Amino acid sequence: MKKFDEVLESLHPLERRVLKHIKNNLTAEDIAVVSNMKEIEVMRALQWLESKDALELKQTQIETIELDKNGSIYLKEGFPEKRFLKALLEFSKPITLDKIRELAKLDKDETSISLGYLKRNNFIKLGREISITSEGEKYFTSNNSNEELLKDLPKVKNEIKNLETLNDLQKRKEIIKLNTKKIFTVKLKELGIKLSSSKLNLDLIDSLTPEIIKTDSWKNKKFRRYDVSASTGTSYAAKRHMVSQATNNIRKVWLDMGFKEMPGNIVESSFWNFDALFTPQDHPAREMHDTFFVEGTAKLPDKKLVNKVKKEHESKWNYKWDEKVAKEKIIRTHTTVVSAKTLAKLKEADIPSKFFSVSKVFRNEALDWSHLFELIQVEGFVVDPNATFKDLMGYLKQFYKKLGYGEDQIRFRPGYFPYVEPGLEIDVFHPVKKKWVELGGAGILRPEVVVPLLGKNIPVLAWGQGLERGISQYYNITDIRDLYKNDLKQLRESKIWLN
Repeated sequence: MKKFDEVLESLHPLERRVLKHIKNNLTAEDIAVVSNMKEIEVMRALQWLESKDALELKQTQIETIELDKNGSIYLKEGFPEKRFLKALLEFSKPITLDKIRELAKLDKDETSISLGYLKRNNFIKLGREISITSEGEKYFTSNNSNEELLKDLPKVKNEIKNLETLNDLQKRKEIIKLNTKKIFTVKLKELGIKLSSSKLNLDLIDSLTPEIIKTDSWKNKKFRRYDVSASTGTSYAAKRHMVSQATNNIRKVWLDMGFKEMPGNIVESSFWNFDALFTPQDHPAREMHDTFFVEGTAKLPDKKLVNKVKKEHESKWNYKWDEKVAKEKIIRTHTTVVSAKTLAKLKEADIPSKFFSVSKVFRNEALDWSHLFELIQVEGFVVDPNATFKDLMGYLKQFYKKLGYGEDQIRFRPGYFPYVEPGLEIDVFHPVKKKWVELGGAGILRPEVVVPLLGKNIPVLAWGQGLERGISQYYNITDIRDLYKNDLKQLRESKIWLN
């Protein structure tokens, strides 16, 4: 244990100020008032003194009820239902709802609440015009428990006796709010008692400044002792968000494999997102439950390409293709739309080529541990006359190997997508959920997609993978929603992406 004099000489100015006012069972809030200090300064000093074993801080929580925005208004102007009745009484005869709203200055929500409450309690009679009942007149002149409770706020929740009124007010919009408050109570230990009764105004230099050095005023004076063994907070190096780290490194993986990155737009036409990819216009994926639609009409590419796509749809799917449906604007549901647009721009001299994209896509999905409605898709394609299905699996295996997956952690299985044949799905085994989780789809683009875009049938290997599912295992995350919850502790402690 440190000597008493050393502890005394190590006290921070805030600790000295606080010690003058500390008594047992005082709260930090009480000490802030009597010492004329900010509560945050008092708390800092108390925590330092607790680390010196001079006192003990006991924490309790209390729930307080306070006025919210509408509560403050209603306390001044009256509750909507009372203003509703007041308008009826002042007009002294049945009047229309619109007139009541005008006289009582009620908005749409307040009118609905008032009507429901007053009718339910038989305080008004409804018809073409509204009239007040005798029960309503009694209610208007009686003491209102709602108003009485508001006048008594703020108050500790346990001290409120009329719980029925409290519950009713909590159900209504922004009338009252519940706050949880932490109370810190002080109990002095032996060292603290001794310190508080000692001479605290020591002539010490607390910090060395240029002025003190210039004037030599530090000579023949004591400096405040510093405890270099005292515990300090953990320091964290600055770094990018873990998803950004993974995204940048995945870009590097594809660039190192000789791929070029494709740009793309978030808002696209249904033509590029669906039609160019041989998805029929009556396919369920195009409905509202899967797609976010945007107001307005999109511009289609040149008529020659549109007619080629139309011909493929009508000849193979056997239905009447509608240009209006193709012009519908959507927020892209996959980045394969970027692949389609890039393929359409390629010239003979550009083949063979390899492209990739790491971009956001949007789907009208229900959120759960493995689904997001806004996610990043890792997209890619290889156009090469000599490309094979085996090459496709080779590219994907190499990619997931660089993401840290072993051979036994991934599997390929047959999968169906309207725009590839054959198609496959890539799964990884989830060690916590004990099940295989789909990461995305891949395959060789069908001639019905390739021929209209390139002008001839050449093998095009294509894939689209969900980034979040693919990187969650690296970060030991079992719920992909946690990647975006922005928990500072999680972000600070997450490991750097090193694959």
